[in-house]
Amino acid sequence: MKQRLTHIDDAGRARMVDVGDKQSTRREAVAEGRIRMHAETLARAIAGDLPKGDVRAIAEIAGVMAGKRAAELIPLCHPLALTSLKVEVTPDESLPGFTVSAHARVNGQTGVEMEALTAVSVACLTLYDMLKAVDRNMTIEAIALTEKHGGASGSYVRAKS
Repeated sequence: MKQRLTHIDDAGRARMVDVGDKQSTRREAVAEGRIRMHAETLARAIAGDLPKGDVRAIAEIAGVMAGKRAAELIPLCHPLALTSLKVEVTPDESLPGFTVSAHARVNGQTGVEMEALTAVSVACLTLYDMLKAVDRNMTIEAIALTEKHGGASGSYVRAKS
């Protein structure tokens, strides 16, 4: 059986999904991503040896700000009154670079996956922007939804690769 795309109507036109009749429930989403860089760049970022300040704190704030504005950035995305959005930027010397995670929560009629994914994306972009003066070879990668809970489709947990 073919699954239907929810943002396309019977005539093939894009549309915003009507969630007005859906029950408001607690919904959560977790997204992750990473940015790879030279080991020296990571060391300088961890040490705070950069002219732009604490890159981790600024990236976390940027991620929260972006997640709150997902509906302004992504066509057909519903504006949500988030109840929580936490972004964490964690050094990972094995990359080397940073892993970024976002945990979004809402009590509403639609999920918060886009808010979590937007938060991770912009946090990674902010790290790139703040570190590009010392390392233009950085790579943003593996941005993915890792968990989602709530709503009619229930829970989803991404398999570890």
